[in-house]
This record gives sequence, C-alpha cells and structure tokens, in this order.
Amino acid sequence: MNFRFEDRKLQSLYETEEGAKRYPPEVVEAFFRRMASIKAAKDERDLRALKGARLEKLKGEQDRHSMRLNKKWRLLIGFERDAGGALVVVIKISDHYDE
Repeated sequence: MNFRFEDRKLQSLYETEEGAKRYPPEVVEAFFRRMASIKAAKDERDLRALKGARLEKLKGEQDRHSMRLNKKWRLLIGFERDAGGALVVVIKISDHYDE
C-alpha cells in the first residue's frame, strides 16, 4: 500500500533513522517491520490478517487505528483514499499506557 507520514519526525526515522534514540531499540525494530508490512500490503485486509499486529480501531477517534509494536507501544495510523487508491497515513508512535 502507499503511505505518507503525518509527522516529519517519524518520516525522518523511517528514511534516515534520525531520532531512533527517542524509543527503545525493540520499538524501532518493530516500527520498521510494521512499515514493511504496510508497504507490502495490497489493502487494509492484509494488515488485519497480520498476526500479532492487532490492527484495532481507536475508540472515540474517527478513522484512526493502532497496530501493536510490542505490549506497551503502538503505531497509530489512519486510512485515506487518493488517486492511487488506498493510502495509509502514519500518525505517530504512542506509549499505549502513557496517554
């Protein structure tokens, strides 16, 4: 699937690994695995089928979802459509128990 970043810091993390020290190393590794899964997915169903990712719609948030990075950390995403079809918007990495 195509994707874009809402947060420039996450885009920098993805492109150059800048800012990786803000997160535990296992979270950064999981982030790159999730991004590879997003890139390889044909549509939202492929992301829902990923075992362990636990793609879930966020309560009270319109069209926002979370994907598990580990027990504590989540990757927040949204879905949009553009001229090319489905698009994943990568919003942020979130400490699930801190917010």
